[in-house]
Formats: sequence, structure tokens, C-alpha cells
Amino acid sequence: MTLQEAIAADNVDELYSLIKGNENLLDHGHEGPFPNTPLHNAANKGRIKVAMEIAILKPLLARKLNQEGFKPMHLALHQKHYHIARALMSLNLKLIRVRGRGRITPLHFVAGKRGKSEKENMDLLELLVEFLSACKSSIEDLTSQCKTAVHVAVRTGNIGAFKVLLGWLKRARLTQILNWKDQDGNTVLHIAAFERKSKV
Repeated sequence: MTLQEAIAADNVDELYSLIKGNENLLDHGHEGPFPNTPLHNAANKGRIKVAMEIAILKPLLARKLNQEGFKPMHLALHQKHYHIARALMSLNLKLIRVRGRGRITPLHFVAGKRGKSEKENMDLLELLVEFLSACKSSIEDLTSQCKTAVHVAVRTGNIGAFKVLLGWLKRARLTQILNWKDQDGNTVLHIAAFERKSKV
């Protein structure tokens, strides 16, 4: 069995058998400036057992960008493998603040994502709350366009996420973030007014 097959089968025992045969097995996956590591592959495919073992054995892989500008946590979120995002977060809370393409963090991603079902929307809102609870300072992270997670929620019309974020800002006494401007000079209020006007 190859490493790719062990990942596809989510087979931890086989992963360790392969490592016994080649101690540097996981090192081969992160050569070059933008590798697609075994952890990227496991997170992308939703293989939580193997993903967690790889992240434990090689914590650095969780912070690697691939050629598309994604870290394993971003791939898990994009593929709706929210259980993997939670698991990775449990290993290292700082992963909530890892920046991918456009300096988008997992918090930005969840703030801007709307599910296709009520259950998925609830999962995303729960994840948003978990991210905020685990890493309060993540609310201050900016994308490459100087957008906060609140900017992203308003821009995408994600009312549920906006309400969660607003409630969080009030409780944390960080409402001044609502006045932060993006690279176009827009506050959250400006964006909300523009979005509302465009729908009339």
C-alpha cells in the first residue's frame, strides 16, 4: 500500500507501517516552496484519523501553503470537512489565524460561508463561535483587502454570522472594529448601506 492509498483508506496502522519502512516518508511531501503535503491530501479528502496522526507527527505541515494558496485547515473548510477543522484546531489554536490566499483566515472563511441547508448553516455558525471562543484575537485579523470577518459577513449577506460577530464584539467590548475601514475606505456600515441600496 502506498501513502496515498493509506490516506484514501484513512488507515492509521498502514500509515505507521509505511513510516517504519521509510522514516522520512512524510518529509517527502513538503519539499519545495508550495507543497501539497500528505496533510493537505488527508484534509481535502476528509480522512480525519490519518490527518490527525500526520498533524501530530509533523505539526509544521499544518502551516504549509500549497500551490493554490491553501493550508490544510482551509482545504478542510472548503470541502465541508468541518470535523477536521475542529480537530486541527484542537491541536493548535493558532491555526485559526493561519492565512491562506488573500490572507483569508479560517474565521474569514466561516464568516462569509452560507450553507445549502439549515443544518449546514448551524454547523458553520457553531464553528464561528468555536473559533471566536478559542482565539479571541482572530477577530482582528485582516484579509489582503483589509477586511475583517465582519466586513466579509456583511459583504456576503451572511446575516447569521453578522449577528454572532456583532454579539461577540459587544461582549468583548471590541465594537470599535465596526469602524475599521477596508482598503476602499468602507466600514461595515458603509458596506451594509451599499448592499441594501443595491437590492432596492
